Amino acid sequence: MDEFKFINAKTAAKKLAFLSSEIKNRALLNIAEALENNREEIFNANKKDLLEAETLVKQGDLSQATYNRLKLDENKMRDMIQGVVDIYELEDPVGKILLLRELDTGLVLTKKSCPIGVLGIIFEARPDVITQISALAIKSSNAVILKGGKESVNTNKTIMNVIQTALDKIDEFPKNVLTQVFSREDVAEMLSQDKYIDLIIPRGGNSLVKFIKENTKIPVLGHADGICHIFVDKTADLEKAKRIVIDAKTQYPSACNSVETLIIHEEFNAKDELLTALDEAGIEIIFNPETWHKEYSDKILSCKTVSTLEEAIEHINEYSSGHTEAIITENRASADIFMNAVDSAGVYHNASTRFADGFRYGFGAEVGISTNKTHARGPVGLEGLTIYKYTLQGYGDIVKDYADGLKTFKHRDLL
Repeated sequence: MDEFKFINAKTAAKKLAFLSSEIKNRALLNIAEALENNREEIFNANKKDLLEAETLVKQGDLSQATYNRLKLDENKMRDMIQGVVDIYELEDPVGKILLLRELDTGLVLTKKSCPIGVLGIIFEARPDVITQISALAIKSSNAVILKGGKESVNTNKTIMNVIQTALDKIDEFPKNVLTQVFSREDVAEMLSQDKYIDLIIPRGGNSLVKFIKENTKIPVLGHADGICHIFVDKTADLEKAKRIVIDAKTQYPSACNSVETLIIHEEFNAKDELLTALDEAGIEIIFNPETWHKEYSDKILSCKTVSTLEEAIEHINEYSSGHTEAIITENRASADIFMNAVDSAGVYHNASTRFADGFRYGFGAEVGISTNKTHARGPVGLEGLTIYKYTLQGYGDIVKDYADGLKTFKHRDLL
C-alpha cells in the first residue's frame, strides 16, 4: 500500500469537513438505493466467501462463530440498508455549538464539534460493517480506510464497489473518502501511519485488538473481549430471569454483547427452575470454570453462586471486560447500587445485554463498542466520531491586561 493512499485520505478528510449536510445526505440515499438495487450481486459474492469459509471451518482455521458473522441473509441486508437510511435521518453531528462563553466583553469562546479526520477500521468477517462504517464516516465528515478479513474479501469488494459507484454519481462529493485495503502488509502499513490516520478502530477478537494496541502509536478505540455478566438477585422474578438470560445467551451467541457469566444469589429460591429452563433452551452451564475470562461465543454459560450483592459486583468488576452487565431484581435500591458500582460501558436493570448496540440505541449504526474511558464509551455512533475545537473571537485582547489586573474575566455563558 503506497503512501499516496494515506495522503489522499487525509486530503479527502479536509474537504469532507466542509461538505454540506445536503450533499452528505444525498450520498447516503444514493448508497441505500444502490444496495437495494444490487442485493443479488452482493448475495452471490457472499456465497463465494461462505463456500470457501466452510472449508476453513472444517480444517480448524476458522471458528464457527466467525463463519456465522460472515453470512449475509435477507434480514442482515434489510438492516444494512435501513441502517444507512437511519443515519441519513439523524442530525448532522458536525458544527454543533457545545459551549458559547463570553470571557469578557467582546471576547467570546466557542466549543464546536468537528470530525476526527481519518479513521482506520480493521475488522474480521461481518461484511455489513462496511456499510455501517461508510455511512457513519460520511455523515460525521471523516475519511476512512477499511481492512476486512480475508474470509469476506469477495463480499467486501462487491459492497465497496456498489458504494463507490453510488458516490461517484455526486460531482460535489470528494474522491478517496473511502479506501479499502486487503493484505496483512496493508495492516502493518496502516498502523505505522500516525501522521495521516487519527484513530484506529478494531472490530474482532481479543488477539486482533491486542496486536493492534501493541503495534501502533495511533489512538485505538474498541474492546478486546465481550465478557458480559448477568446477576440474578434474590428478589428476581423467575419469568423475567428466564426470558432475559435465554435471550442474552441464545439470540446471537457469537455477538460481543452475549452474556458469558451468570451469577445467582444463593437466596434466589427459583434457582433450579431457572437452570432447568436454560438447559431446555440448549444452554450448557459450567459451574466454577477454570477461568472467568473466557468468551464462549456459543450457547455456554459460566455460572457462580454468591451470598451478597456486593460479592456479585466485586466479581464483575474483577473479571468483566467492561462491556455490558445486567442485574435482574425487583429491588430498586439493589438495582441502583449495582448500576452505580459496576464499572462497565453499559449497566442494565431487568433487560438483556443484547441491547448494547448502536442501532438499538437509536444511533443509526455503530463503528463498534468501546470499553475505553476517554472520548467515547459504549456503542460508538455519530457523536463518537466527532471531537471538538475551541475558537476564540477577540478584538486585540492580550493576557497581560488580566495578569496586571487591568481587566477581569466575566465568564458569562451565552447558551
